[in-house]
Formats: sequence, C-alpha cells, structure tokens
Amino acid sequence: MNEKEMKRRKTDNTRDLFAGRYMVWFFAGGESRDDKFNVFTGSFIRFMRKILGEDFELVKGIYFSMPMMNVAWALNNSQLPISEPRKNWITEVAMQQMIHDRFFPDTRLVIVSSSSGSVVAAQVACYLAERNRDWLIFQKPFDLALGATMISKESEIYRNLIEYQKKGIIGKIIYDDLQDECDSSNGIGGTSRRQAWANAFGLMFPYFSRKFSSPSFLNTHPLKGHLHRQRSQTIQKALDFVEVILVKHNLAGDHYQEKAKLLVAEESLKLLAEKMPEGNST
Repeated sequence: MNEKEMKRRKTDNTRDLFAGRYMVWFFAGGESRDDKFNVFTGSFIRFMRKILGEDFELVKGIYFSMPMMNVAWALNNSQLPISEPRKNWITEVAMQQMIHDRFFPDTRLVIVSSSSGSVVAAQVACYLAERNRDWLIFQKPFDLALGATMISKESEIYRNLIEYQKKGIIGKIIYDDLQDECDSSNGIGGTSRRQAWANAFGLMFPYFSRKFSSPSFLNTHPLKGHLHRQRSQTIQKALDFVEVILVKHNLAGDHYQEKAKLLVAEESLKLLAEKMPEGNST
C-alpha cells in the first residue's frame, strides 16, 4: 500500500468517527431548483459536500417553478412566524426532510441559508423550535445561519428566533457575518408585508425611490449589476460562506473546521491563479 492510499484510508476512517454528529441542511435562494443553481449556490453545495460528505444536504421540494414566486413567498413571510406551519406545504416538506427516520436525536443540527431561502429557513427554525420545546425531537440546540437575508432584525420572526436562543433551543444565530455590507436588499422584508413590497418595488425601480439607488435589483450584469446579483454569480461568495460557517463559527466541529480551512485555501489559490495574466503564474 503506497503512502497516498494510506493517507486516504486514514482520512476515511477519521471521517467515520465524526459521521452523524453534525447534520447541515441548506436552504438555497429563489433562483434555485432541486437540480439547477446559480454559480454561488452550485459552488457552495459542491464545497460543503466535499467537506461534510453525507453530513450535508440541500433541502428539496420547496421551490416554485418560477423564481419570482419564490421571492414573493419570501416577501410575504419575512415578518411573522407562520401560525400553522404544519399546514403550509413548504415548511412541512422541509421539516419532514430534516427529521427523517435516519436522523439521530443527539445529532447537532445546523440550518444554513441564503437570500430568499433564509426566510424559509427562519420559518422552519421557528416551527422546529416550537416542536422541540420539550426536547422530544433533538437533544441538543440547533444552529441557524441567515445569509444575504431578507429578514430584518426589527421583525417579529427575528425576535422570536432570539427568544428561542435565550431559552437554549437555538444555539448560534449567524446574521451579520453573512451579509454583504453594501447589499441594499438585506433586511428588505421589514416589519410588515406592505413595507416588504414597498422595499421590493424600490429595489427594482430605484429611480422612483428615495430610499434605494441604482443599480436596479433587476440588473444582473456580473460587474455593473446589483451587488446581490453580482455576488450570486461568484465562487468567492461560496468560499466566504464556508469560511464564516465552518471556520470562523466552527458550526460543525473541529474535524470539519480543519477540512474547511484546507478547501478554502486551495480554492482561493485557484481563483487567484485564474485572475493572473498568462505568463505571470509563478
């Protein structure tokens, strides 16, 4: 057996020791389907699967066929927890995936999300927290990461999440570290549906708005478009998410933290090499 094969087997054996201790579920943004993604989402899923293997899954079956319908649902549900989440097909489908028969109660659950998917994630987090008040589903707190989110910190749903955190049902809530500083779509869900739709209109048509400025959210140009749309077309955003979630906040433990550090370093070098002019790669 050569040295390379010995290292591979050692890595596999080490991974087996950590399998099942953490489970990371990802709620992707409104442009996604179960098998179709933008550059960020596709890259993030690929990186997380490379690091976590079977301890990472994409939440499926929660998307409308038209992206605008996903955004509309998120705008309408960014303010308050859904009163009967069991009767809502989106929250119930997501919940059933996360508490399937193969789930172990002592697993540490991590919910990760981006863009309009963060609204679904927040709703499911409230639903899960309510069902787990007596620790009948999970024996540990679960963690929540709301990336590039429509959810406002002033909203009732966010305040509810903080209350669940104070009670120990939710562990970490990552918000600030996953927002792009100049992304004007952050928190547009506001505190009411009226405010959410007014913000959405201003984002799309900034010439008629005193609050928002160009470029329009409808501008998807990779360099001149709205920052939210620019970043969705980059691998760098995926690396930033991995670094914040698995390295900085260490949401999946030390073993996966080290694997994440290596991946971020390797993939960052690849991006750097691609940006260098030909003939200057050394």
